[in-house]
Formats: sequence, structure tokens, C-alpha cells
Amino acid sequence: MERPISPRGRTIAHVDMDAFYASVEIHDDPSLTGLPVVVGGPPEKRGVVAAASYAAREFGIHSAMPMARAVSLCPHLVRISPRMSRYREVSEAILGVLKTFSPLVEPLALDEAFVDLTGLDLGPAETVAAQMKAGVERETGLTASVGVGPNKFVAKLATLVRKPDGLTVIAPEEAADFVQALPVEKMWGVGEKTAAKLRRLGYESAADLAKADPSTLKRAFGLLGLRLHELAWARDDRPVVPDTEAKSVSRELTFAKNQRNLTLLDGVLKGLCDEVAEQLRRGRLVGRTVNLKIRYGDFTTVTRQETLGHPSDVPGEIHEAAGRLLEAEYAADRRTVRLLGVGVTGLLRRTQLNLDLFG
Repeated sequence: MERPISPRGRTIAHVDMDAFYASVEIHDDPSLTGLPVVVGGPPEKRGVVAAASYAAREFGIHSAMPMARAVSLCPHLVRISPRMSRYREVSEAILGVLKTFSPLVEPLALDEAFVDLTGLDLGPAETVAAQMKAGVERETGLTASVGVGPNKFVAKLATLVRKPDGLTVIAPEEAADFVQALPVEKMWGVGEKTAAKLRRLGYESAADLAKADPSTLKRAFGLLGLRLHELAWARDDRPVVPDTEAKSVSRELTFAKNQRNLTLLDGVLKGLCDEVAEQLRRGRLVGRTVNLKIRYGDFTTVTRQETLGHPSDVPGEIHEAAGRLLEAEYAADRRTVRLLGVGVTGLLRRTQLNLDLFG
């Protein structure tokens, strides 16, 4: 039986494109269909995999992997250099489709977004999600996986149930059972070391976290413990925030395995800076301050920032500043890195910049 979108609670969809960069390249060159395709820099320049087709993933290749390692796993790998302007163009087309369903669309990156469907008289959730998928494929020729749930956390987890080209709807009354069936590694904020500590303390699944005393979790994990308890009960009250009045633009990547190699970290950082620059240009924005975010393997997080000499949306300028911050932090702290992120704040619209120049 199809589940209607309930007007009493929230209904959030998470749309995640399947192997986005690689899928765009295969769409634009059909001769690549079925081949192990990766997008990223060349191995001789210590490039990093930005995206891998599903055929490439069968060889154990994944994003953030050094390109040299990817080639060793699959010698006949097809490597393509990133075309960020093309990915941005396709991303804009995707957002255009999603905005025909709701004005509340929050892009997370070029390849995924949340859509708030709450209170909209659009029909059953499965039908709406299928229409979104069909609209995206009709407009771009690419497939998306869609998860629908009562909040962002559940919707994003639902997207992962069936990939690629999947569709999963989690009704509000099913949400807690759905989450509590998951291992602790699936919870937001749980990295390798946090998962190991949770298991040492006897927490194997989200169900164990749900049964725990919140004060006990807080003593062991601080505010993260309280957050995990809430998530284990499928509670997440964050709203979907459109990017029309963005105060910052940022991108981050959580590694499948903690990293310590500076060259690899800087390669990932460069890719993130390219994506931030593209997002700035898409919003016709420039920014004054570059922010670096590092989350270590023990889940401690540090942020560093550097103010540019002028507002910018140039990827090289953003990476130059972020790279200096990374090198300084790396020299001071050699712990393994779980997450790496970069953002730009102090945003101005390009029209404001022009007024400043001619003021």
C-alpha cells in the first residue's frame, strides 16, 4: 500500500545522483558504458579519485583513493580529468527539476539535495519520489536514488538502502525501527575510533544507543552522545534551508579510512576547493575568508581560517590559502584525519563587488 505524505509531520526527500561525475562522463560519451571509469587527477601528479563508476567500484576503487592505487587495482581503468563546469551545468538542471516539486530545496553538493515536501498536496510519497527520479532522468539522462522520510537523517539513510537508481520511503511510524536496525557505524558523527569505543562500551547498534541512558552517553562522548541518542530514536529537527541567502559555501569529505598522508589530503582539498569555487560561481558570489575544517580520527574537530586580500571565487586562490592552513596544521598535529572540509565565508554578491569597484 502506498503511504500518503502526512500533513501532520514533515516529509523530506533526499536526492542523491548515482556516481555523478563518472555518470556525466559516460552519458556524454556512450562508448564508456560498462567500462571502469574514474574522474580525477593523473597518478603521476599524485591525483586522487573524485568519482568512480559502478564498474570501477567492482575492483574496490572508491572516492578519495590515490589514483596510483586505483590504477594498480584495475590496470585498464579509464581516467578522465574533472570538468567542473559541465558538472555544474548538469547540477543546475537537476535543481531546476527539484524546484518544480517544492521551493524548499537545499543543495548539499553538486550531486545531492534535500527537498521539503511537507504539506504539499502532491500525492503518495512513492509516486512523488518516482516523479522526481523520472524528471531528473528525462532532463539529464542520469539516474538518481531517492529516500523519503520524516526528517533529513532518515531520508539520507533511506537513499542508501537501494543504489543505484533506488527509491525507498520510510513512514514516520517505521523510522525508529529502521534506524535502530543499523550498526553504530551508520550513525552520523561516528567515525572509526568512535565506533570502536562504542563497541567497547557494548553499543553495537543504534538500538543499543536508543536504550542507553542519555547521561551515560554524554559522560562518554560529550554532546555527541546526546546527539546519537536522539538520532537513534530517528529524531532530527533540522530544517531544509534553501541556498538563496547563503552565508557560507562549503564542501567536506569523510574518508572511508582515516588518512595521514599530506599529499593525499592536499589532493582531496584541491578537489573540494574546486567544488566550492563552482558553487560560488553558481550563486554569483565571492568570499573574503577561507575556512579549513579537520576532524581527526578521535572525532575532535579543529577549524582554521585565512582572510584573502580580496573577495574571490577563483579555485586556485581558495586552494592556495586552504593549502597553507592544511600544511600548518599538519606540521603541528600528525593524528589521522577522518574528515576534511573547506569553506568560504564573508560572502558578497557579484553585483555588490561591482558597486565596490566603481564606488
